[in-house]
Amino acid sequence: MFKDTFRNSVDSPMAPAERCFPITPDDNVDIDFATKALYVGTGGDVTLVPVRGENPVTFRNLPSGAILDVRVRAVKATDTTAADIVGLA
Repeated sequence: MFKDTFRNSVDSPMAPAERCFPITPDDNVDIDFATKALYVGTGGDVTLVPVRGENPVTFRNLPSGAILDVRVRAVKATDTTAADIVGLA
């Protein structure tokens, strides 16, 4: 039987992720949940829009397996060369 001993804990940006979901970069659509971080499965560049931003920012040369500690609202297809991106929320 599954038990979650932290089920009554308050979530915060510093707490471990409770949701993990694949992200397909898209120039027109925001992701469903603001992230606490991104996991980059296959390295490259990631162009994203932070939760409190409007303009895309590109993080260059991320290695495979990188965790990018940024709260994100969108991952853009344009200029993103990394793949297998997972949102951690």
